[in-house]
Amino acid sequence: MTKLTRRGLLGASSSVLGLAACNSEPILEPETRILVSADERPAYPGTVSFIHGVASGDPLPDSVIIWTRVTPDASYPGEAVPISYDVFEDAEMQRAVKYGQGYATAERDYTVKVALNDLEPDKEYFFRFRAKVTSGDVVSPSGRTKTTAASGDKPVKFAVISCSNYPFGFFHVYREIANTPDLDAVVHLGDYLYEYGIDGYGGSTGQELDRNHEPPLEIVSLDDYRTRHAQYKTDPDLQAAHASAPWITTWDDHESTNNSYRSGAENHNPEAGEGNWTDRKQAAVQAYLEWMPVRDPEVGKAREALYRRFDFGDVASVICLETRLTGRSDEISWFTEIGGLPAAEVPLAAAATMMKVQDPERTMLGATQEAWLDAELKDSTAKDKAWQVLANQIVMARVRPPNFTQTMTDAQKAAQDVGYIQQLIPFSQLGLPFNLDAWDGFPAARDRLYASAKEAGARLVTLTGDTHTAWANTLVDGDNERRGVEFGCTSVTSPGLGTYIKDVPDLGPQFADANPEVDYHDPFDSGWVMVTLTADEARADFKKVTDVTAQTYTASDVASYAAQRDGDSLTALSQV
Repeated sequence: MTKLTRRGLLGASSSVLGLAACNSEPILEPETRILVSADERPAYPGTVSFIHGVASGDPLPDSVIIWTRVTPDASYPGEAVPISYDVFEDAEMQRAVKYGQGYATAERDYTVKVALNDLEPDKEYFFRFRAKVTSGDVVSPSGRTKTTAASGDKPVKFAVISCSNYPFGFFHVYREIANTPDLDAVVHLGDYLYEYGIDGYGGSTGQELDRNHEPPLEIVSLDDYRTRHAQYKTDPDLQAAHASAPWITTWDDHESTNNSYRSGAENHNPEAGEGNWTDRKQAAVQAYLEWMPVRDPEVGKAREALYRRFDFGDVASVICLETRLTGRSDEISWFTEIGGLPAAEVPLAAAATMMKVQDPERTMLGATQEAWLDAELKDSTAKDKAWQVLANQIVMARVRPPNFTQTMTDAQKAAQDVGYIQQLIPFSQLGLPFNLDAWDGFPAARDRLYASAKEAGARLVTLTGDTHTAWANTLVDGDNERRGVEFGCTSVTSPGLGTYIKDVPDLGPQFADANPEVDYHDPFDSGWVMVTLTADEARADFKKVTDVTAQTYTASDVASYAAQRDGDSLTALSQV
């Protein structure tokens, strides 16, 4: 949130997506070029390893992406590595159902993506990769994946996570997810990695824990972004979570840089040698498409247009939004607008700022994605999917801070030693949204989304990351009609607001009391949310882990909230 400074010899239905250069075309076009058999392919002359594990993602009823990265030694620069993969229908890997081969190439940083097609719906599969070298095959770790149901009302289980800053602590949350059985998918809502150097946000903690970012400077170039992705995927807990279930991911800002939008970012500074924003954005996107188990955008769409949809039987459509790089309007920041003003001038300047915020031309998604979302909501409800789930990065509910001038004691006010919090206390009495990087900074765009949902008859379940804090919100539109519910997860490691506001233990209830849409708020804990959907209920179980700066930890359940399907609508949230 805040700145503190690639179808080889194909199994009949699989395509190798280890991509060449910067485009989205397969190394080999399906059915037109066939590689020689594995025994005839020349072996890689050096040594290789699979130090980044395996992953899967973007599950469909008949298809899923599997991923790995092979690391060759430095003796044969640019030499392609022969890769094959095996897919099984049993965890013991005895009943093989698919096999294919291709090459991992330097052009795509030796990452390999395979689209496994013609699979059976609602079924587990297990997979591994092999690299052919002169000394014999090197075998990757194995992974579990799963297709989605084509129909029916079998319950769906998601682990929902976001905000995994490597220096800020150990990835206990990922270990907990890896140990959770029967997950249909892991939904990561962004900030999978962070762009800062060792002197930036989280850097001091990283030095204490010996979890320093690589490369050590803020990442800007393609090589930088690739190196940072590679570092994160060496973490054993993250590898375990990736190997345990298919992931549905979208980026937020830190996969490029802090508070990014279509035409720029708060933390992009050309005057400091960081170059052209478009170049940096495209480097970040390319590295993400290489290193994450996602389908590349369809031909004709912008490479950053990561929005897409996944249906889980008749229970849910998961509509994955892209809220950063495609259509987001320029940032409006309270720090820029009122920072440093005398107290007497703040109310007038804040009112002028809100006039800009309320501009109907401001967009979060862009016109193209808005039209796409409208069509997807209507299609989902026409097919009688019970829930329309928005995999969304930022808080959708209307949220104002409590009036800290009244809710804090004098001792609590005196205890605040963070400049931002000291400024937040007097600001809080204005009754204005304090996070303009969220949907609160794009109210007209939110109104359009709600109008679209209303017209479609959608029952929204909005999944939210970004804030490092937990939310259970009941969403209402401008006519005070219920549009859906929102479940916001805490973070894997990044600290929430409760870290910076000192000595206010009831901070969460204060937010709930101050905001009609907020039923529950936890500003303190790191953790994740288990979201379980049935044909009749949407439920969130909030979970936490203890101190992420310690290697040992415990995990526990914190709270549970649920809403019920109510005809074409849904009930308000209730604690369960």
